[in-house]
Amino acid sequence: MILVTGANGQLASLTLTELAERDAPAVGGSRSPGDGQRRLDFDDPVTLDLTGVSTLVLVSAGYAEDDQVVARHRAVLEAAVRDGVAHVVYTSLTGAGDHLGFSLAHRATEQLVKASGLGWTILRNGLYAELFGALLTWTSDCLESAFGEGALSAVARADLAAAAAVVAGNPTVHAGKTYDLVGEPITVAGIVRRLDVAHRTIALGEYRERLLADGRLSPFQPPMLTSIASSVRHGFLSNTSPDLVQLLDRPLTDALTVAADTAAAMRPAAR
Repeated sequence: MILVTGANGQLASLTLTELAERDAPAVGGSRSPGDGQRRLDFDDPVTLDLTGVSTLVLVSAGYAEDDQVVARHRAVLEAAVRDGVAHVVYTSLTGAGDHLGFSLAHRATEQLVKASGLGWTILRNGLYAELFGALLTWTSDCLESAFGEGALSAVARADLAAAAAVVAGNPTVHAGKTYDLVGEPITVAGIVRRLDVAHRTIALGEYRERLLADGRLSPFQPPMLTSIASSVRHGFLSNTSPDLVQLLDRPLTDALTVAADTAAAMRPAAR
């Protein structure tokens, strides 16, 4: 049986849907489980019961400081070893993302996965096209961002979920492999052309100040988001790879359309 962690999150829920469409026996794990799901709280070791699981899809438990994320991942990997899991598929971060403020937890987890003694596959996911669109800010007359003219090899979340399902459904074929799952580079210029709106680039300092003033963000998030903007702006996230197309054996979802649709949906008049 396959177990997918973070089952109520967007990537994990899409992965479970993909597995169901392939008639692969799978269950979701979550700290707030729904019907048919296992309770699996990485911060509560008592809940880490992986008996009967042959393949674990470990969806990164981010959205926290590095030490907390790594501790969560270590705990679930230890449970996987204890309970006889044969293979772990970890959703990591694209190899070009080492400049990002949240890369350390991913790379540390990759080391833990490889040292666990389990069979493993690393999926180094590119940044979501949905995220790229969501990080653009609407003003009364244009879109603003700190991305400048930089390009991002963005990927539709659904394509990454499909790739995770492909690997989890036949893990032995993918054992010991690391895949860099990115799409073709897209830019803010492409998005604003698609939406027929103007764009204004703001300085990274102004962007960070806005983030720091946003009371909805946790302390670790402003530097994380600023690192994304800086990496795109300076050309560090426009890498390409054939891995995702080869895994899916089909063309990728158009990331520019996904990003533009996400931005359009956030326009104040569209809400």
